[in-house]
Amino acid sequence: MKRSAQRLMVATVVGTLTLVSAAIGQTMHAASPPEAQPTGHPMMNPDPAQGSGMMDKHGPMMQMHAAQASNLGLTMPGQDAFGAIQEIVLKLEADPKTDWSKVDLEALRQHLIDMDEVTLRAVADSRQIDGGLSITVTGSGRTLSAIHHMIAAHAREINGLYGWNARSESLADGERLIVTASDPRQVERIRGLGFIGLMVSGIHHQPHHLAIAKGQMVH
Repeated sequence: MKRSAQRLMVATVVGTLTLVSAAIGQTMHAASPPEAQPTGHPMMNPDPAQGSGMMDKHGPMMQMHAAQASNLGLTMPGQDAFGAIQEIVLKLEADPKTDWSKVDLEALRQHLIDMDEVTLRAVADSRQIDGGLSITVTGSGRTLSAIHHMIAAHAREINGLYGWNARSESLADGERLIVTASDPRQVERIRGLGFIGLMVSGIHHQPHHLAIAKGQMVH
C-alpha cells in the first residue's frame, strides 16, 4: 500500500511539472514578436541584382529617345519666340561660315516681339474695296511701334505675289494695308485671307529672321 501511494504521488508530481512547463512555453511563445516578413518592395528591400536589371531595361529606352531626338527636324519647344530663336541658333552653329562678331539675336528677339504685338494685340478693321481689301491696323504703345515696323515692310514683300498689288499708308495711330488684284480668283483669295492671312503670306519670314540674326539687315 505504501509503494502504491508513493507511485501515485510521483505520477502526480510529474504530471503537474509537465503541465507547468507546457504553460510556460506557451506564454513565452505568445510574448515573442513575430518574425518580419519581406515585403518585396524594391525601396524597402533593395536587391543589387534587381537594380541592375532595372537599369538594363531602361538603357535601351534611353538610347531610343536619344536616337529619336537626333533624327528629328527643328521644332518649337513650347514658346514660339523661344523656339524660333533656338532654330536660328542651331542653323548658325551648323554653319562653319557664321561670323559670330556680327550675330545679333537681340534684334531678332525684338522683331519677334513686333510679330507678337501685331498678331495678338493690333486692331484690324477690314473693308472690301474694288479688287480686294483695305485694312486699317491700329494700336498704341509697343503695339503701335510694331505696326509701323511691320505693315509697310510686309506690303513691299507681298507686292507682286500672285499678281497682287500691295501698298501701305501711314496713319497717326497705325497703318493702312491695301491689297488688290485684277484676277477675280485672287480677289476672292485676298478677301478670304483677311488681315492675318495676308500677313503670313509669302515664304520670306524665315530667311528674313536668319538675316536679322546674322546682322545682315535691321528688322
